[in-house]
Amino acid sequence: MGLLRPNVPGASALVLLASLIIGNSSAVAAPPNFIHAEGTHLADAQGERFAVKGINLGNWLVPEGYMFKFMRKRAPSEIAGVIEALIGREEASRFWTEFRDGYITQADIRFIKAAGFNTVRVPLHWRLFVEPGDTGDGGGGGADRFEGQGWYLLDRLVQWCREAELRVIIDLHAAPGGQTGVNHDDGTGFPLTLYVPRYRQLTVALWRALATHYRDEPAILGYDLLNEPISPYSDETYLNPRLEPLYREIVAAVRSVDANHLVLLAGAQWSTSFAVFGRPFDANAVYTYHKFWAKPTRDALQSYLNFSKRWNVPLLIGETGEFNNDWNESFRSLHEQFGIGWVFWPYKNLDSQTAVVSIAKPDGWDLIAGAGSTDAKVYAPGALPPRAQALAILNAYLEAAKFENGHVNGEYLNSLGLAAP
Repeated sequence: MGLLRPNVPGASALVLLASLIIGNSSAVAAPPNFIHAEGTHLADAQGERFAVKGINLGNWLVPEGYMFKFMRKRAPSEIAGVIEALIGREEASRFWTEFRDGYITQADIRFIKAAGFNTVRVPLHWRLFVEPGDTGDGGGGGADRFEGQGWYLLDRLVQWCREAELRVIIDLHAAPGGQTGVNHDDGTGFPLTLYVPRYRQLTVALWRALATHYRDEPAILGYDLLNEPISPYSDETYLNPRLEPLYREIVAAVRSVDANHLVLLAGAQWSTSFAVFGRPFDANAVYTYHKFWAKPTRDALQSYLNFSKRWNVPLLIGETGEFNNDWNESFRSLHEQFGIGWVFWPYKNLDSQTAVVSIAKPDGWDLIAGAGSTDAKVYAPGALPPRAQALAILNAYLEAAKFENGHVNGEYLNSLGLAAP
Protein backbone atom coordinates (compact mmCIF):
# COMPACT_ATOMS: atom_id res chain seq x y z
CA MET A 1 0.00 0.00 0.00
CA GLY A 2 3.01 2.29 -0.10
CA LEU A 3 1.81 3.46 -3.50
CA LEU A 4 -1.07 5.40 -1.89
CA ARG A 5 -0.51 8.94 -0.69
CA PRO A 6 -1.81 9.66 2.90
CA ASN A 7 -4.02 12.55 1.72
CA VAL A 8 -5.95 10.45 -0.85
CA PRO A 9 -9.46 9.52 0.38
CA GLY A 10 -10.24 5.82 0.54
CA ALA A 11 -12.43 5.58 -2.57
CA SER A 12 -9.99 7.55 -4.67
CA ALA A 13 -7.15 5.45 -3.34
CA LEU A 14 -8.83 2.29 -4.64
CA VAL A 15 -9.37 3.90 -8.04
CA LEU A 16 -5.73 4.99 -8.16
CA LEU A 17 -4.50 1.55 -7.13
CA ALA A 18 -6.68 -0.13 -9.76
CA SER A 19 -5.42 2.21 -12.46
CA LEU A 20 -1.83 1.49 -11.48
CA ILE A 21 -2.43 -2.26 -11.58
CA ILE A 22 -4.14 -2.00 -14.99
CA GLY A 23 -1.38 0.24 -16.24
CA ASN A 24 1.28 -2.21 -15.12
CA SER A 25 -0.49 -5.18 -16.70
CA SER A 26 -0.94 -3.36 -20.03
CA ALA A 27 2.79 -2.66 -20.03
CA VAL A 28 3.28 -6.34 -20.82
CA ALA A 29 3.06 -6.18 -24.60
CA ALA A 30 0.67 -8.50 -26.41
CA PRO A 31 2.36 -10.91 -28.79
CA PRO A 32 2.79 -9.47 -32.30
CA ASN A 33 -0.24 -10.21 -34.43
CA PHE A 34 1.36 -12.09 -37.31
CA ILE A 35 -0.90 -13.86 -39.78
CA HIS A 36 -0.14 -17.57 -40.04
CA ALA A 37 -1.33 -20.69 -41.81
CA GLU A 38 -3.81 -22.82 -39.92
CA GLY A 39 -4.83 -25.77 -42.03
CA THR A 40 -6.47 -24.52 -45.21
CA HIS A 41 -7.04 -21.05 -43.80
CA LEU A 42 -5.14 -18.07 -42.47
CA ALA A 43 -5.51 -16.87 -38.90
CA ASP A 44 -4.26 -14.07 -36.70
CA ALA A 45 -2.52 -14.41 -33.34
CA GLN A 46 -5.88 -14.77 -31.58
CA GLY A 47 -6.88 -17.65 -33.81
CA GLU A 48 -9.45 -15.59 -35.74
CA ARG A 49 -9.64 -16.42 -39.43
CA PHE A 50 -8.16 -13.83 -41.75
CA ALA A 51 -9.73 -13.72 -45.22
CA VAL A 52 -7.55 -11.72 -47.57
CA LYS A 53 -9.39 -8.97 -49.46
CA GLY A 54 -6.61 -7.29 -51.32
CA ILE A 55 -5.58 -5.03 -54.17
CA ASN A 56 -2.32 -4.93 -56.14
CA LEU A 57 -0.29 -1.72 -56.25
CA GLY A 58 0.77 -2.49 -59.80
CA ASN A 59 2.84 -0.06 -61.91
CA TRP A 60 4.25 1.77 -58.88
CA LEU A 61 7.65 0.15 -58.34
CA VAL A 62 7.48 -2.08 -61.42
CA PRO A 63 6.13 0.01 -64.34
CA GLU A 64 4.25 -1.95 -67.00
CA GLY A 65 3.98 -0.78 -70.60
CA TYR A 66 0.29 -1.43 -71.08
CA MET A 67 -0.44 0.83 -68.10
CA PHE A 68 1.16 3.66 -70.08
CA LYS A 69 -0.72 2.63 -73.25
CA PHE A 70 2.60 1.52 -74.79
CA MET A 71 2.16 -1.18 -77.41
CA ARG A 72 5.81 -2.23 -77.78
CA LYS A 73 7.95 -0.82 -74.98
CA ARG A 74 6.55 -2.99 -72.20
CA ALA A 75 9.38 -3.75 -69.74
CA PRO A 76 10.35 -1.26 -67.02
CA SER A 77 13.76 -0.62 -68.57
CA GLU A 78 12.14 -0.07 -71.97
CA ILE A 79 9.65 2.38 -70.49
CA ALA A 80 12.52 4.22 -68.81
CA GLY A 81 14.28 4.40 -72.18
CA VAL A 82 11.23 6.00 -73.78
CA ILE A 83 10.94 8.62 -71.04
CA GLU A 84 14.64 9.45 -71.33
CA ALA A 85 14.40 9.73 -75.11
CA LEU A 86 11.49 12.13 -74.72
CA ILE A 87 12.83 14.50 -72.05
CA GLY A 88 16.51 13.71 -71.45
CA ARG A 89 18.32 11.93 -68.65
CA GLU A 90 18.13 14.65 -65.99
CA GLU A 91 14.41 15.30 -66.40
CA ALA A 92 13.73 11.56 -66.66
CA SER A 93 15.45 11.02 -63.31
CA ARG A 94 13.25 13.70 -61.79
CA PHE A 95 10.16 12.20 -63.43
CA TRP A 96 10.73 8.78 -61.86
CA THR A 97 11.48 10.26 -58.44
CA GLU A 98 8.21 12.20 -58.52
CA PHE A 99 6.34 9.26 -60.01
CA ARG A 100 7.34 6.91 -57.19
CA ASP A 101 6.73 9.57 -54.58
CA GLY A 102 3.25 10.49 -55.80
CA TYR A 103 1.74 7.41 -57.47
CA ILE A 104 1.03 5.75 -54.11
CA THR A 105 0.66 8.06 -51.12
CA GLN A 106 -0.82 7.90 -47.66
CA ALA A 107 -4.08 9.21 -49.12
CA ASP A 108 -4.24 6.12 -51.36
CA ILE A 109 -3.62 3.79 -48.43
CA ARG A 110 -6.25 5.45 -46.26
CA PHE A 111 -8.75 5.22 -49.11
CA ILE A 112 -7.95 1.53 -49.70
CA LYS A 113 -8.67 0.83 -46.03
CA ALA A 114 -11.84 2.91 -45.99
CA ALA A 115 -13.13 1.11 -49.08
CA GLY A 116 -12.97 -2.19 -47.19
CA PHE A 117 -9.77 -3.86 -48.36
CA ASN A 118 -7.57 -5.42 -45.68
CA THR A 119 -4.42 -6.16 -47.71
CA VAL A 120 -2.22 -4.62 -50.38
CA ARG A 121 0.21 -6.56 -52.54
CA VAL A 122 3.18 -4.50 -53.64
CA PRO A 123 5.27 -5.63 -56.63
CA LEU A 124 9.00 -4.95 -56.27
CA HIS A 125 11.82 -4.52 -58.76
CA TRP A 126 15.07 -5.90 -57.44
CA ARG A 127 17.15 -3.01 -58.79
CA LEU A 128 15.47 -0.61 -56.36
CA PHE A 129 16.84 -2.68 -53.45
CA VAL A 130 20.27 -3.87 -54.57
CA GLU A 131 23.53 -2.29 -55.65
CA PRO A 132 25.08 -5.39 -57.25
CA GLY A 133 28.74 -6.04 -56.68
CA ASP A 134 29.19 -7.02 -60.31
CA THR A 135 27.31 -6.82 -63.58
CA GLY A 136 25.40 -10.01 -62.87
CA ASP A 137 27.48 -12.29 -65.05
CA GLY A 138 29.71 -13.50 -62.24
CA GLY A 139 32.62 -11.40 -63.41
CA GLY A 140 33.46 -9.99 -59.99
CA GLY A 141 33.51 -6.42 -58.77
CA GLY A 142 32.84 -6.44 -55.04
CA ALA A 143 30.13 -7.34 -52.58
CA ASP A 144 26.43 -6.75 -53.18
CA ARG A 145 24.96 -3.89 -51.17
CA PHE A 146 21.30 -4.12 -50.24
CA GLU A 147 20.43 -0.48 -50.50
CA GLY A 148 18.50 1.82 -52.78
CA GLN A 149 15.41 4.00 -53.01
CA GLY A 150 13.12 0.99 -52.73
CA TRP A 151 13.89 0.43 -49.05
CA TYR A 152 12.70 3.92 -48.13
CA LEU A 153 9.60 3.68 -50.32
CA LEU A 154 8.64 0.26 -48.99
CA ASP A 155 9.31 1.25 -45.38
CA ARG A 156 7.09 4.29 -45.81
CA LEU A 157 4.32 2.19 -47.34
CA VAL A 158 4.52 -0.37 -44.53
CA GLN A 159 4.29 2.41 -41.95
CA TRP A 160 1.19 3.83 -43.64
CA CYS A 161 -0.36 0.37 -43.79
CA ARG A 162 0.43 -0.35 -40.15
CA GLU A 163 -1.29 2.89 -39.14
CA ALA A 164 -4.28 2.05 -41.36
CA GLU A 165 -4.40 -1.56 -40.11
CA LEU A 166 -3.75 -2.98 -43.57
CA ARG A 167 -1.56 -6.00 -44.27
CA VAL A 168 1.20 -5.99 -46.88
CA ILE A 169 2.27 -8.78 -49.22
CA ILE A 170 5.77 -8.17 -50.56
CA ASP A 171 5.91 -9.51 -54.11
CA LEU A 172 9.20 -9.95 -55.99
CA HIS A 173 7.79 -9.07 -59.39
CA ALA A 174 11.12 -8.57 -61.13
CA ALA A 175 13.83 -10.85 -59.72
CA PRO A 176 17.50 -10.65 -60.69
CA GLY A 177 17.81 -11.96 -64.23
CA GLY A 178 14.05 -12.35 -64.62
CA GLN A 179 12.00 -15.26 -63.33
CA THR A 180 9.22 -15.21 -65.93
CA GLY A 181 10.68 -14.68 -69.38
CA VAL A 182 8.32 -11.88 -70.43
CA ASN A 183 8.37 -8.10 -70.19
CA HIS A 184 7.10 -7.51 -66.67
CA ASP A 185 10.10 -9.24 -65.04
CA ASP A 186 12.39 -6.73 -66.85
CA GLY A 187 14.70 -9.52 -68.00
CA THR A 188 16.04 -10.57 -71.36
CA GLY A 189 13.06 -12.67 -72.40
CA PHE A 190 14.35 -15.81 -70.69
CA PRO A 191 13.84 -16.75 -67.00
CA LEU A 192 17.52 -16.35 -66.22
CA THR A 193 16.89 -16.43 -62.46
CA LEU A 194 16.55 -20.20 -62.87
CA TYR A 195 19.39 -20.59 -65.38
CA VAL A 196 22.24 -18.45 -64.07
CA PRO A 197 23.75 -19.28 -60.63
CA ARG A 198 24.71 -15.65 -60.03
CA TYR A 199 21.11 -14.48 -60.42
CA ARG A 200 19.80 -17.33 -58.30
CA GLN A 201 22.23 -16.50 -55.50
CA LEU A 202 21.36 -12.81 -55.63
CA THR A 203 17.63 -13.59 -55.49
CA VAL A 204 18.14 -15.75 -52.40
CA ALA A 205 20.34 -13.08 -50.79
CA LEU A 206 17.79 -10.35 -51.51
CA TRP A 207 15.04 -12.33 -49.81
CA ARG A 208 17.28 -12.93 -46.82
CA ALA A 209 17.89 -9.17 -46.62
CA LEU A 210 14.17 -8.38 -46.90
CA ALA A 211 13.29 -10.97 -44.25
CA THR A 212 15.97 -9.64 -41.92
CA HIS A 213 14.62 -6.13 -42.34
CA TYR A 214 10.94 -7.03 -41.80
CA ARG A 215 11.08 -10.06 -39.51
CA ASP A 216 9.53 -8.22 -36.56
CA GLU A 217 6.91 -6.32 -38.57
CA PRO A 218 3.39 -7.79 -38.15
CA ALA A 219 1.95 -5.45 -40.80
CA ILE A 220 3.71 -7.66 -43.33
CA LEU A 221 1.39 -10.55 -44.18
CA GLY A 222 3.99 -12.52 -46.08
CA TYR A 223 6.61 -12.83 -48.77
CA ASP A 224 5.49 -13.66 -52.33
CA LEU A 225 8.79 -15.15 -53.45
CA LEU A 226 8.50 -15.07 -57.25
CA ASN A 227 5.77 -13.54 -59.36
CA GLU A 228 4.51 -15.70 -62.24
CA PRO A 229 7.65 -17.83 -62.68
CA ILE A 230 8.39 -19.65 -65.96
CA SER A 231 6.12 -18.45 -68.74
CA PRO A 232 4.55 -21.01 -71.09
CA TYR A 233 6.97 -19.77 -73.76
CA SER A 234 9.92 -21.13 -71.80
CA ASP A 235 11.53 -24.58 -71.64
CA GLU A 236 9.07 -26.04 -69.15
CA THR A 237 10.60 -29.50 -69.23
CA TYR A 238 13.95 -28.15 -68.08
CA LEU A 239 12.78 -25.34 -65.79
CA ASN A 240 9.69 -26.65 -63.97
CA PRO A 241 11.64 -29.25 -61.92
CA ARG A 242 13.98 -26.45 -60.81
CA LEU A 243 11.32 -24.14 -59.39
CA GLU A 244 10.53 -25.88 -56.10
CA PRO A 245 14.24 -26.43 -55.29
CA LEU A 246 14.72 -22.67 -55.75
CA TYR A 247 11.78 -22.02 -53.44
CA ARG A 248 13.31 -24.34 -50.87
CA GLU A 249 16.57 -22.42 -51.05
CA ILE A 250 14.83 -19.06 -50.67
CA VAL A 251 12.67 -20.27 -47.79
CA ALA A 252 15.72 -21.69 -45.99
CA ALA A 253 17.35 -18.27 -46.25
CA VAL A 254 14.19 -16.54 -45.00
CA ARG A 255 13.74 -18.97 -42.11
CA SER A 256 17.36 -18.49 -41.05
CA VAL A 257 16.36 -14.98 -39.95
CA ASP A 258 12.54 -14.91 -39.84
CA ALA A 259 10.28 -17.54 -38.30
CA ASN A 260 7.26 -15.22 -38.21
CA HIS A 261 6.03 -14.55 -41.71
CA LEU A 262 4.14 -16.52 -44.30
CA VAL A 263 5.91 -17.48 -47.50
CA LEU A 264 3.82 -17.47 -50.67
CA LEU A 265 4.70 -20.04 -53.31
CA ALA A 266 3.40 -19.32 -56.80
CA GLY A 267 2.81 -22.01 -59.38
CA ALA A 268 4.63 -22.19 -62.70
CA GLN A 269 3.41 -20.92 -66.07
CA TRP A 270 2.38 -17.49 -64.88
CA SER A 271 1.34 -18.80 -61.47
CA THR A 272 -1.24 -21.22 -62.85
CA SER A 273 0.27 -24.71 -62.49
CA PHE A 274 0.72 -26.51 -59.16
CA ALA A 275 2.08 -29.60 -60.92
CA VAL A 276 5.57 -28.40 -59.98
CA PHE A 277 4.87 -28.88 -56.26
CA GLY A 278 5.42 -31.93 -54.10
CA ARG A 279 4.72 -32.38 -50.41
CA PRO A 280 4.74 -29.01 -48.59
CA PHE A 281 8.11 -28.30 -47.01
CA ASP A 282 7.25 -25.28 -44.82
CA ALA A 283 4.52 -25.23 -42.19
CA ASN A 284 3.74 -21.55 -42.72
CA ALA A 285 3.29 -21.43 -46.49
CA VAL A 286 0.48 -20.29 -48.78
CA TYR A 287 0.14 -21.64 -52.30
CA THR A 288 -0.83 -18.90 -54.70
CA TYR A 289 -2.11 -18.79 -58.25
CA HIS A 290 -3.15 -16.13 -60.78
CA LYS A 291 -6.11 -16.44 -63.07
CA PHE A 292 -7.65 -13.94 -65.45
CA TRP A 293 -10.81 -14.21 -67.55
CA ALA A 294 -11.57 -17.80 -66.57
CA LYS A 295 -15.12 -19.09 -66.53
CA PRO A 296 -16.29 -18.33 -62.97
CA THR A 297 -17.20 -21.90 -62.05
CA ARG A 298 -15.71 -24.49 -59.74
CA ASP A 299 -13.89 -26.13 -62.66
CA ALA A 300 -11.56 -23.13 -62.80
CA LEU A 301 -10.42 -23.80 -59.22
CA GLN A 302 -10.69 -27.56 -58.90
CA SER A 303 -7.01 -28.42 -59.30
CA TYR A 304 -6.09 -25.86 -56.61
CA LEU A 305 -8.83 -27.07 -54.30
CA ASN A 306 -7.59 -30.63 -54.74
CA PHE A 307 -4.06 -29.56 -53.80
CA SER A 308 -5.27 -27.64 -50.76
CA LYS A 309 -7.37 -30.54 -49.50
CA ARG A 310 -4.67 -33.13 -50.12
CA TRP A 311 -1.98 -31.25 -48.23
CA ASN A 312 -4.12 -29.18 -45.83
CA VAL A 313 -2.62 -25.87 -46.95
CA PRO A 314 -4.17 -22.43 -47.60
CA LEU A 315 -4.67 -20.92 -51.05
CA LEU A 316 -4.61 -17.35 -52.33
CA ILE A 317 -5.40 -15.93 -55.73
CA GLY A 318 -2.73 -13.24 -55.94
CA GLU A 319 -3.85 -11.60 -59.18
CA THR A 320 -7.16 -11.56 -61.01
CA GLY A 321 -9.53 -9.08 -62.62
CA GLU A 322 -9.29 -6.78 -65.65
CA PHE A 323 -12.45 -8.13 -67.24
CA ASN A 324 -15.80 -6.62 -66.26
CA ASN A 325 -17.72 -5.99 -63.07
CA ASP A 326 -20.18 -8.85 -63.48
CA TRP A 327 -17.29 -11.28 -63.89
CA ASN A 328 -15.47 -9.73 -60.92
CA GLU A 329 -18.46 -10.34 -58.68
CA SER A 330 -18.93 -13.93 -59.84
CA PHE A 331 -15.26 -14.88 -59.58
CA ARG A 332 -14.79 -13.17 -56.22
CA SER A 333 -17.90 -14.86 -54.82
CA LEU A 334 -16.66 -18.22 -56.10
CA HIS A 335 -13.41 -17.80 -54.17
CA GLU A 336 -15.18 -16.70 -51.03
CA GLN A 337 -17.47 -19.72 -51.29
CA PHE A 338 -14.40 -21.95 -50.91
CA GLY A 339 -12.68 -19.78 -48.29
CA ILE A 340 -9.96 -18.54 -50.66
CA GLY A 341 -8.59 -15.03 -50.20
CA TRP A 342 -8.24 -12.76 -53.22
CA VAL A 343 -6.09 -9.87 -54.44
CA PHE A 344 -7.41 -8.08 -57.52
CA TRP A 345 -5.28 -6.32 -60.13
CA PRO A 346 -4.74 -3.34 -60.25
CA TYR A 347 -5.42 -0.46 -57.90
CA LYS A 348 -4.64 2.28 -60.44
CA ASN A 349 -4.49 2.39 -64.21
CA LEU A 350 -4.54 5.00 -66.93
CA ASP A 351 -7.95 5.70 -68.46
CA SER A 352 -9.43 2.42 -67.26
CA GLN A 353 -12.71 1.09 -65.87
CA THR A 354 -11.07 -2.14 -64.66
CA ALA A 355 -9.15 -0.61 -61.77
CA VAL A 356 -10.18 0.92 -58.47
CA VAL A 357 -8.85 4.33 -59.53
CA SER A 358 -8.67 5.57 -63.11
CA ILE A 359 -6.02 8.14 -64.03
CA ALA A 360 -7.35 10.71 -66.49
CA LYS A 361 -5.39 10.64 -69.74
CA PRO A 362 -3.64 14.00 -70.15
CA ASP A 363 -4.07 16.01 -73.31
CA GLY A 364 -1.44 14.93 -75.80
CA TRP A 365 -0.84 11.55 -74.18
CA ASP A 366 -1.18 9.83 -77.53
CA LEU A 367 2.15 11.41 -78.48
CA ILE A 368 3.77 9.74 -75.45
CA ALA A 369 2.00 6.45 -76.17
CA GLY A 370 3.14 6.65 -79.77
CA ALA A 371 6.77 6.84 -78.67
CA GLY A 372 6.24 3.73 -76.58
CA SER A 373 4.54 1.90 -79.40
CA THR A 374 7.31 1.99 -81.97
CA ASP A 375 9.81 -0.80 -82.44
CA ALA A 376 12.67 1.59 -83.16
CA LYS A 377 15.77 1.08 -81.01
CA VAL A 378 16.99 4.54 -81.95
CA TYR A 379 14.42 7.23 -82.63
CA ALA A 380 14.86 9.02 -85.94
CA PRO A 381 15.00 12.83 -85.93
CA GLY A 382 11.48 14.21 -85.80
CA ALA A 383 9.98 10.93 -84.60
CA LEU A 384 9.40 12.30 -81.10
CA PRO A 385 7.41 15.34 -80.02
CA PRO A 386 9.39 18.45 -79.07
CA ARG A 387 11.03 18.01 -75.68
CA ALA A 388 9.20 20.90 -74.04
CA GLN A 389 5.86 19.49 -75.17
CA ALA A 390 6.69 15.97 -73.99
CA LEU A 391 7.82 17.34 -70.63
CA ALA A 392 4.55 19.25 -70.18
CA ILE A 393 2.51 16.13 -70.99
CA LEU A 394 4.51 13.94 -68.61
CA ASN A 395 4.22 16.51 -65.84
CA ALA A 396 0.46 16.56 -66.41
CA TYR A 397 0.47 12.76 -66.05
CA LEU A 398 2.29 13.03 -62.70
CA GLU A 399 -0.40 15.41 -61.51
CA ALA A 400 -3.23 13.25 -62.84
CA ALA A 401 -1.81 10.17 -61.09
CA LYS A 402 -2.21 11.71 -57.64
CA PHE A 403 -5.06 10.23 -55.63
CA GLU A 404 -6.99 13.48 -55.34
CA ASN A 405 -7.11 13.82 -59.13
CA GLY A 406 -8.13 10.25 -59.95
CA HIS A 407 -11.60 8.89 -60.65
CA VAL A 408 -12.86 6.18 -58.30
CA ASN A 409 -14.70 3.42 -60.14
CA GLY A 410 -17.51 2.84 -57.65
CA GLU A 411 -19.11 -0.03 -59.56
CA TYR A 412 -15.76 -1.81 -59.67
CA LEU A 413 -15.55 -1.59 -55.89
CA ASN A 414 -19.14 -2.81 -55.60
CA SER A 415 -18.23 -5.86 -57.68
CA LEU A 416 -15.67 -6.74 -55.01
CA GLY A 417 -18.27 -6.45 -52.26
CA LEU A 418 -16.81 -3.13 -51.18
CA ALA A 419 -17.90 0.49 -51.46
CA ALA A 420 -16.30 3.86 -52.01
CA PRO A 421 -16.25 5.75 -48.70
